[in-house]
Amino acid sequence: MARNYSFVKLEGTVDDLTFYQKDGVNLVKKKSRVSRNRILNDPAYRRTRENMSEFGGAAKVGKAFREGFAGLSSLMGDTYMGARVNAVMKRINTFGAGPRGEREFNVVAYGEQLRGFEFNALKPFETQFYAPSTSPSINASRDTVQWDIPDFNTDTYIRVPEGATHCKLVLAAGYVSDYEYEPALKSYEPVDETVNGRGGVSYSAPIVLGGMVGSATALTVDLSGLGAIPVTTALFAATGIVFYQEINAVLYELAQGHAMKVVVTG
Repeated sequence: MARNYSFVKLEGTVDDLTFYQKDGVNLVKKKSRVSRNRILNDPAYRRTRENMSEFGGAAKVGKAFREGFAGLSSLMGDTYMGARVNAVMKRINTFGAGPRGEREFNVVAYGEQLRGFEFNALKPFETQFYAPSTSPSINASRDTVQWDIPDFNTDTYIRVPEGATHCKLVLAAGYVSDYEYEPALKSYEPVDETVNGRGGVSYSAPIVLGGMVGSATALTVDLSGLGAIPVTTALFAATGIVFYQEINAVLYELAQGHAMKVVVTG
């Protein structure tokens, strides 16, 4: 892969060169000379097929994680959040039982790999919000998450982005099932789909930026309506902050400054 500095910006394939744009940068790469049929059938590409299978599985598990946090993934996440989640899932895969290409994703056993995961690597949560509070707690049934934040001074404990007048604190939680390789389907599938990729979110009341909040804040995500949680499913809880600007008594969500981090797994 190389950058295209020519004043002529092409897109598509010319001879054996493919021109494309990614994140505003014009790139060019050589077209692969290895056919898909050969990759899928040639014994020399067995390791490649194994890697393709497991990376495909990581993408599936990563998608379930993002779906568990619903629209917050797009609001809080950076451009590469999806790729970073998939990378953690692939790391979990390396601990799984089974032959290469079919190793399980034991998310329940190795979910701690996601503790501390920042939805926006450029905006770590603790650089935006750093008021003292205890970590959220997960109840024994793993269907309710609670976060209590004592009263605090917003001037001292929040990094306020330009234009922000208010903020809301956020508690979110999402479920991800373990995944196993299904030979008949030649793909990875959730061990139990009951709550896989489902979750919930709780927002605080709008907090005026400037001075003390005025009271403690208690946030609860109640997922008990989903029924009993399978033992083969992990729960991830994240804390976050969203910023707003008030215009004519209406709060408008800013385009930047938001942050969220996975802090508890269970």
